[in-house]
Amino acid sequence: MPDERTLTLYRNGSVYSAADPFASAILVDGDTVAWIGSEQAATSIVDSRMDVVDLDGALVAPGFIDSHVHVTDTGLRLTSLDLAPAHSAAELLDAVAREASALPAGAVLRGFGWDEAGWNDPTLPGAEELARAAGGRPAFLNRVDVHSALVSPALAEAAGIVGAPGLDGALARGEALYAAREAARPSAQEIRHLHARALKHAASRGYVGLVEQAAPGLAGPDDLRLLLGPDNASGPEVIAYWGQAVSSAEEAREVLADLGVPVRGLAGDLNIDGSIGSRTALLSEPYTDAQDTRGRAFLTAEQIGAHLAAVSAIGVQGGFHVIGDAGLRLALEGLRIASEAVGLSAVRAAGHRLEHVEMASEADAEALAGYGVTVSAQPLFDAVWGGPGGLYERRLGARHAGMNPFLRFHSAGVPLAFGSDSPVCAPSPWESIRACLTHSDPDQRISARAAFIGHTRAGWRAVKHRNPLMGQLAPGAPASFAVWRVDELMVQVADERVQAWSTDPRARTPLLPALDTERLPECLQTVHEGRELFRSESFDAGLARR
Repeated sequence: MPDERTLTLYRNGSVYSAADPFASAILVDGDTVAWIGSEQAATSIVDSRMDVVDLDGALVAPGFIDSHVHVTDTGLRLTSLDLAPAHSAAELLDAVAREASALPAGAVLRGFGWDEAGWNDPTLPGAEELARAAGGRPAFLNRVDVHSALVSPALAEAAGIVGAPGLDGALARGEALYAAREAARPSAQEIRHLHARALKHAASRGYVGLVEQAAPGLAGPDDLRLLLGPDNASGPEVIAYWGQAVSSAEEAREVLADLGVPVRGLAGDLNIDGSIGSRTALLSEPYTDAQDTRGRAFLTAEQIGAHLAAVSAIGVQGGFHVIGDAGLRLALEGLRIASEAVGLSAVRAAGHRLEHVEMASEADAEALAGYGVTVSAQPLFDAVWGGPGGLYERRLGARHAGMNPFLRFHSAGVPLAFGSDSPVCAPSPWESIRACLTHSDPDQRISARAAFIGHTRAGWRAVKHRNPLMGQLAPGAPASFAVWRVDELMVQVADERVQAWSTDPRARTPLLPALDTERLPECLQTVHEGRELFRSESFDAGLARR
């Protein structure tokens, strides 16, 4: 879409809008939605000033926002060796050897996505085996959850972690993992390329916004400054958090000032605990398949409370990465401590958020609602690891039931914003919505409409976006949307006992794509505040324009 102000009329399709649930046309005036209505009304307003797009049945819907993403690592996943197909240590080493033979001398070999939990023999390769496969070069191979990695001896030496705690053979965790990540960090030029690749990919999936969860151990401040710089101004809007703990309001102000770029708060991947796959999520009872551990706490309740009190005092969002049930209890205790220090009203007004929160009881959900905390969750976690025989059941036994409790949060009044945690899961919004509908625990399923709101409007509210109309299509709202080729539109509910679709006009419910078909919606165009971010090759070929 040109930079100058234009009038574009999209017609003869479907428009997802609560303002008019049966709208088939939308008029865009520059960066703003000017009008939404019927095909008959579109005929009456069309004139020669307008660029007219015949949607031919396509859907125009609010653009998606991914509430938890790591842009640099997403770019790395798109460009690194894919280790997801490996089903054994031998297959992983073979893939590494093939990749090593094609790399120039001195280049770091990067891989992503191995998951020994799905192997018949979960034994990981040793350091010397990895060294031989990598041809002696530095190699950094992220586990699928990015909470551990396989590190070659050459990289371990470069990182200064040989013999250090956290390095067990080739497997790096904790501080050793962070040091290895830093030693394998791409150059500034490479990082710019990775950002561009990731942002382009997200736009092609209908995303107009990405919430970057930066932290010192993940992507440093220089990376964050590049991401929020002018090079990426033409891509999806990036809103960032910085995951660094503070103990006072003065320290919080200093950290924010030192970053030199605007962030929404000191939140995101500031870890209270780790992950279930790496057995570092903090549990109240031992892991079923590792009775000698309950995971790890990276922060105490007192540190959590001090951090939340500090950011609440200056009116800035705070938050943490938390997955296990014992980790959540630490977060709740921290919220209590902060409320006693600065007052409950200040804590609620700051609009804090917690990332993931995969294990929560009804009492936990009610407590989170009482503190005004938003949960930023990842529906594809359940799609990948939930269900009978999945990772959650192997790690947690009977406790896997009720994980990722979306309906429990929804019923308690906890705001839900959804994301992918890319590169852990691919940014795929319709798959993510489908995962909410088909949750492995039927008692935690939510409707497609509730899931869609969590992927759009709720995500913008969670970051306190400057425009309260962002994430919806209505007259006066930002022109931020995606055009989708769809097979069928319907109303979809989570309860299998209820009819799964309805076109009864009395329902006044906007229709969404059917997600029980083999083919997901295809993104044809993505526009944010009037700027075209993506246009598929089939957009002009399949849709008539004049």
